[in-house]
Amino acid sequence: MPSNQNSLGALPARFRRERVLIVGCGDVGLRVARALHARVRLLALTSSGHRRALLRSRGITPLAGDLDSPATLARLAGVATRVVHLAPPAAEASGEWWRDLRTAALLLALRRRRAPASLVYGSTSGVYGDCAGERVDETRPLRPGTPRAQRRADAERAVRHYSRAAHVRASILRIPGIYAADREGGTPRERLLKGTPVLQSNDDVYTNHIHADDLARAVLAALWRGKPQRTYNTSDDSELKMGDYFDLAADLYGLPRPTRLPRTAAQTELPLMLLSFMSESRRMENKRLKRELRLVLRYPTVAVGLR
Repeated sequence: MPSNQNSLGALPARFRRERVLIVGCGDVGLRVARALHARVRLLALTSSGHRRALLRSRGITPLAGDLDSPATLARLAGVATRVVHLAPPAAEASGEWWRDLRTAALLLALRRRRAPASLVYGSTSGVYGDCAGERVDETRPLRPGTPRAQRRADAERAVRHYSRAAHVRASILRIPGIYAADREGGTPRERLLKGTPVLQSNDDVYTNHIHADDLARAVLAALWRGKPQRTYNTSDDSELKMGDYFDLAADLYGLPRPTRLPRTAAQTELPLMLLSFMSESRRMENKRLKRELRLVLRYPTVAVGLR
């Protein structure tokens, strides 16, 4: 339903007094909160004292707690009727490195009292691993190729188990690269200004994108309309290789196009983190997002969103 008050749409009147807990209330979480403001009571978990004032200024009640310290999460039990979980796994993990202990701690806390009606978990498209440029829908078996993607896959399994055990309608959003002009580092401009090279076409990989506002709208749609234990590829309609994406951005910004390198040269000239993004290629199908969640993308392609 359209709204004259915010760009992300309105909620039915019967949902306006619910309590929504956002775990991982960064840029996307704040966009979700902006859409829900004055419709529900907003809560956000934070372990940072300096963020409490920011959250309060956005109409969000901060709850002190740390996903890395499970004992601090007791107050989350029964506090919300719906939960948005956008917190990433730990960047580094020891011991059971493939497990997302943060998600495990959150779900354990939520199970101590009455369960929420719905939960949305923000996963990553990285759980598919390298698909050699093939089109990928939600039925494709997971083959996470990095430790962080493996921890995301573990979180997905934990969310599904929780959903079945606690009778919670849980949705999993598999999210690719997020962009937006008003998001820190949310456009290719900085990388273009640095002159960072990209791969030549025959070595290049397909990359997927979603505008931050469309992602926030997808979270809301899943929170109220997602099917139980359902996954959704949360990607736009773009079908671009990475180098073509940066060429498009360079043309829009009036900047030089990046240099193209063969993969053999890139392996010695580019950072390992950047190379990891250049090692997986897939084209995500978003039919389920549109059909089941009835999401009409405001920014259907990066050409539209970057403008």
